Amino acid sequence: VQLVESGGGSVQAGGSLRLSCAASGITASKYYMGWLRPNSGKEREGVASIWIGGGSTYYADSVKGRFTISQDNAKSTLYLQMNNLQPEDTAMYYCAADTLSPVLTSTQALGVGVYNYWGQGTQVTVSS
Repeated sequence: VQLVESGGGSVQAGGSLRLSCAASGITASKYYMGWLRPNSGKEREGVASIWIGGGSTYYADSVKGRFTISQDNAKSTLYLQMNNLQPEDTAMYYCAADTLSPVLTSTQALGVGVYNYWGQGTQVTVSS
């Protein structure tokens, strides 16, 4: 499995970015994918996640109403549309896939422990 992120960059507060994650090699019909970033303690935590094949999406409280996770099945690409970006959103954003878990709670889907494949990350910097 290979995950390749793109779309990061530098924007001013209030601006928007769309991150992309090109996925290849995933054969499961249902699996989870997520976007994660380090928190203030430098531990990665989930920003948004989606159950591919199941339809559910999950968001951290800090991004609800501003970020939208989606998938293009035909292109095997995961997206994160980020609107109204704030300086506290500055971070390296990682795309990850969980191909082993059958069903997750929202807490688990936004946790770091379930993901068994990771991309290299894409940097997002928001200036005030």
